[in-house]
Amino acid sequence: MLINEVQYKVGLTKKSIRYYESEGLLKPKRNSNNDYREYDDSDIKDLKLIKFLRNLNVPVNEIKKLKNRELTLKECINDRIRFIENTEHEFSKIKNMCYDIVNSNLEFDNIDITKYSEEMNIINKRGVTLKDFKKKDHKKILGACLSSLIFSLFFLAFIILFTVILFTDTEFPIILYIIIVSIFGFPIFGIIINLIKRIKEIRGGEENEASKY
Repeated sequence: MLINEVQYKVGLTKKSIRYYESEGLLKPKRNSNNDYREYDDSDIKDLKLIKFLRNLNVPVNEIKKLKNRELTLKECINDRIRFIENTEHEFSKIKNMCYDIVNSNLEFDNIDITKYSEEMNIINKRGVTLKDFKKKDHKKILGACLSSLIFSLFFLAFIILFTVILFTDTEFPIILYIIIVSIFGFPIFGIIINLIKRIKEIRGGEENEASKY
């Protein structure tokens, strides 16, 4: 099967699938006639496993070691358990910090956050944060929508212009109008398709995941 079918079966973007292939985690066969990648059930199984391990925050280099038998699955999952336990410990510290602030009965204008800031910086350096990355994703989606809208309006303006000309000038060739609408309408269609792909990438957390590679 081709990559278009694979991405829907597995729930990964083309970019992610190609990245895993470039890292040697996949080796799909090539069609000798057109050189297209052709994925089989074994590739689908591997991709589903890779996706599951990535959801457990297993780094790509560890997945490579698993595949190359340089690391056992038991060792890998035990490492995840230790990571989760450490994260729980750090979140417990943050929770206790919040309790301490609540019990101090202080307000915004008279609280001294020096000790809290120092502890929070240490926790952040260990990779634990309460920041909501979804808000950043909303901004990225909004930016992609706005830029797509601006370009679409540019092409749409020409279509409207020639539509007005068609209805006001009876001698304007209808064939020429159809050609012009096709020329300026095709980019709009492309912009919409690319916007949908972009939103899927952002919602899929692809950019955030890339930072962990």
